[in-house]
Amino acid sequence: MVAIIDYDAGNVRSVEKAFLKLGKKAEITRDPGTILGADHVVLPGVGNFGDAAEKLRRYGMDEVIRDVILKEIPFLGICVGMQLLFEKSEESPGIPGLAVFKGTCRRFREEPGIKVPQIGWNSIHMMNGGRLFRDIPSSYVYFVHSYYVEAEEEKIVTAVSKHGIIFHAAVEKDKVSAVQFHPEKSGEIGLRILRNFVDIK
Repeated sequence: MVAIIDYDAGNVRSVEKAFLKLGKKAEITRDPGTILGADHVVLPGVGNFGDAAEKLRRYGMDEVIRDVILKEIPFLGICVGMQLLFEKSEESPGIPGLAVFKGTCRRFREEPGIKVPQIGWNSIHMMNGGRLFRDIPSSYVYFVHSYYVEAEEEKIVTAVSKHGIIFHAAVEKDKVSAVQFHPEKSGEIGLRILRNFVDIK
C-alpha cells in the first residue's frame, strides 16, 4: 500500500489516481500507524513552503516522516514535498524545513524570456543513476513552481533541468527520493517514474 500524507497542502487526489492507474492501492492519510505500516510513502505538495512546513508540524507529520526514513520505507517527495526535505526556503525566511538534506530553496529570477512561475513541460536530464529513472531516457515532464532546490551535495542529484539557470530537478539518497516536477501530471513518463518508485523495496 502507498500512503499519501494528508496535511491540507497539495493535489493529493491526482497523486492517488496515478497510483490507482498503476494498479497500486493508495490511501490518503495522516494516521501515523497507517503511514508507518505502508510499503511506500509519498509527500505531495503545492503552495507556500512556510504554510506547508507549519501544517506538517501541526499534524505531527514531521516526526512521522523522520520515522519513515529511519525505518527505511521508500519515500517520495513531490514539488513542495521535495522542497520541505531541505533546510530552508527564500519563500519563507525563518521557517525551517525538515533538513533531511542540506540545501536551500531559491526563487527563480525573472529575465527576458524567463517567466516566474515556471508552468508547463520542460526537459530533465538524468545523472548519478537515480532509481526513479531506471530505463527512462531524458524526457519532458510537467512543472509548476517559482522556487527550486539548490542541494549542497551534488552526488544526491539525479536529474537537472533548465529555466534560465540549470537547477536540481530530482534527488535521491538511500530510500528517500524527491522530484520538483509533478509525475502525476507528466503522462506516461510520469507513470513510469511512479512505477519505478513502487518497485523500490
